[in-house]
Amino acid sequence: MLRTTRILPSKFGVAARTRAVTQFQRCYSSANEELDVLVIGGGPGGYVAAIKAAQAGLKTGCIEKRGSLGGTCLNVGCIPSKSLLNNSQMYHAIKTDSANRGIEVSDVKMNIAKLQEAKETSVKGLTGGIEMLFKKNKVNYYKGAGSFVSDSEVKVDPIDGGEAVTLKAKNIIIATGSEPTPFPGITIDEKKIVSSTGALALEAVPKKMVIIGGGIIGLEMGSVWSRLGSEVTVVEFQNAIGAGMDDEIAKAAQKMLTKQGIKFKLGTKVLSGAIEGDGVKVEVENVKKGDKETLDADVLLVAIGRRPYSEGLNLEAAGVEKDDKGRIIIDQEYRTNKSNIRCIGDVTFGPMLAHKAEEEGVATAEYIATGHGHVNYAAIPSVMYTHPEVAWVGQTEQQVKEAGIKYNVGKFPFAANSRAKTNLDTEGTVKFIADKETDRILGIHIIGPNAGEMIAEGVLALEYGASCEDIARTCHAHPTLSEAFKEAAMATYDKAIHF
Repeated sequence: MLRTTRILPSKFGVAARTRAVTQFQRCYSSANEELDVLVIGGGPGGYVAAIKAAQAGLKTGCIEKRGSLGGTCLNVGCIPSKSLLNNSQMYHAIKTDSANRGIEVSDVKMNIAKLQEAKETSVKGLTGGIEMLFKKNKVNYYKGAGSFVSDSEVKVDPIDGGEAVTLKAKNIIIATGSEPTPFPGITIDEKKIVSSTGALALEAVPKKMVIIGGGIIGLEMGSVWSRLGSEVTVVEFQNAIGAGMDDEIAKAAQKMLTKQGIKFKLGTKVLSGAIEGDGVKVEVENVKKGDKETLDADVLLVAIGRRPYSEGLNLEAAGVEKDDKGRIIIDQEYRTNKSNIRCIGDVTFGPMLAHKAEEEGVATAEYIATGHGHVNYAAIPSVMYTHPEVAWVGQTEQQVKEAGIKYNVGKFPFAANSRAKTNLDTEGTVKFIADKETDRILGIHIIGPNAGEMIAEGVLALEYGASCEDIARTCHAHPTLSEAFKEAAMATYDKAIHF
């Protein structure tokens, strides 16, 4: 690979010039060298697309302005939140459940600084691992902000200062992800009024936390801080939590989270939220009755979803079109209106999930390299990492009903599963929905222990068009939680054995 050395102007100082020169030598190929594939964005979609393209023998580059790879997911999303969820659950279990297991523990304390340190250790290890994968697969890594100059050229402004470089590429993939959706009239300072990013970095447990939004992000963050001692209230405009969940499972999840101490105000609209003194005042209104009240909080979390992020890309210079929601418009092969520019992940259509973006990254690289690629959007799982976990794939019961499909439902409770009983963790159910005539699986919904791992079997079943009988006649090890999965399949096409 050709390399260039660029010297920064003297105003940046010797140290800055040294850092930038080192970075350019390590990461930058010649501006005159045309790449086969250039990816803008180093999140789950972008870095996977870059690695896959490089593995296909294509000269590939990836631009990321954060300074660390992995995007929102690894830096301020999926990974840090799972660290806090796992460790806060361990703390909560030791405090509240260890005596039932014959384990006597006294004077249990939570060290928030250490909790956050453990989170950062996980994040740094994984983001650094992606850099190693880039080196291994010979992906050129450009640490800077990318913006279009034309439909085949992208300018990179290095994050450490220095001269911009313009890269030319035969194929460009936009993978710039998403950002938290702001709430009109509420200003986020990431201290008192926070997005999910701020909620991951609190330095103390708030006495009271109000969360706007009863989706997965709000419920996961609410679970973390509730376990650590915060009085959490979730305000949700809809009459149910967990947007996208099966109605029956969502009601069960709300019941279990309420038992854990989280309060819910459903069918409630937020009118305003502002810092007053040392706290936050949140004015809300019951949608049906019109009754208003003011909630006091030490921290207000705004978790009403995410929106596509394309700021600074200068899409106009490339002639790339967006829709009225800010999503970049693509066809079935991820092409924008410019055939050499493709787009994947949160910045375009579909569920905003890291694993969905990864699949699109692979498919897009394959389209470029071979002309063929595929993602089965009917088999994209979702997981909420509360305790118990909630996971699902395929259609919900309400969707099947609305489609007019005749169907069967089969369920099996973890309370009747031997492994769940020995683990003293029996809350939840596995639910199957299948076509009444063919027994083909239409949807699988799990609330309970290990649901996020167990759903993988359901994804595979949908991918291969399995029936409930196929699952039921497949041997599952005993004693395992997965036996509940098998028994639910049995209950759908015939009868369960152990319930």
